[in-house]
Amino acid sequence: MNKKDGNNKKSGSRPNSSRPSSNKPKAALPKRSQKPKKATPTADGDAAKKTHKPAKTFQNSPKPLKSDDIRLNKYISNSGVCSRRDADIYIQSGNVKVNGEVITEMGYKVKPGDVVNFDGATLVPERKEYILLNKPKNFTTSNEDDADHRNVLELVRAATNAKIQPIGRMDKNTTGLLVFTNDTDMVRKFSLPNQKSFKIYQVTLDKNLKFEDLEKMSNGITLDGHKLYIDEVTYIDNEPKTEIGLKLRTSNVKVVRAIFESFQYNVLKIDRVSFAGLTKKNLPRGNWRFLTEQEIINLKNV
Repeated sequence: MNKKDGNNKKSGSRPNSSRPSSNKPKAALPKRSQKPKKATPTADGDAAKKTHKPAKTFQNSPKPLKSDDIRLNKYISNSGVCSRRDADIYIQSGNVKVNGEVITEMGYKVKPGDVVNFDGATLVPERKEYILLNKPKNFTTSNEDDADHRNVLELVRAATNAKIQPIGRMDKNTTGLLVFTNDTDMVRKFSLPNQKSFKIYQVTLDKNLKFEDLEKMSNGITLDGHKLYIDEVTYIDNEPKTEIGLKLRTSNVKVVRAIFESFQYNVLKIDRVSFAGLTKKNLPRGNWRFLTEQEIINLKNV
């Protein structure tokens, strides 16, 4: 299988930010004289010397931290053993040592060369990897042995030696975008029910979707006693009315299937065409690529 896209160099760059300048001209500040002021005579004839204190300077921004320092909970998370939140629990419980000393302080910073011991094992943080795959059929995120399908990790095995995992689940019949990473905080973030980012699916049904059913879906439905809001459901232009576009915040593909099945439609195909702003542009089916630096920043900020 061709993985040439996986060798693409990261091309993301941070956007430059600048504060808007005011149109109102600023008044020029008077220059302070460098000559000493003359003494002013007092009532008793003595010259009183005025002492001038140096002007106070105020620092609005905090003192920058060394770029190589890293918070202890993030260091642990970067090692892939658990999330930052779980790391905080281990730290408070006294199960973390730095250079042989038990650390229970929240916000403790690890310096280069420090040896961190987590629950009896020395940690070596991994470089964070983020990979986007356009998943084909007959591959699944399940670890169950089945002769009819293979695991998606086979498709990205050549990308990295890091212990990556997919964000969310996909069955063998679902195709489209799937993100892999060893960033446990990001995996957890996109597993939460209150998602902010959008996912767009193209769904193929066994029969035409009735307009009245489309209208009902757009107003939201109830699944397993929970109200589900659908951001957008539409017919796809120049396609049969069996081809439907669905925009949701959840990354759970099972929900997509359940929506249409609740209206007595059988789902033949599901293709995720967009994931949190990422698209399949220049990414053929079965190929992968590394995310750019800007794309990683975007995922962390949604």
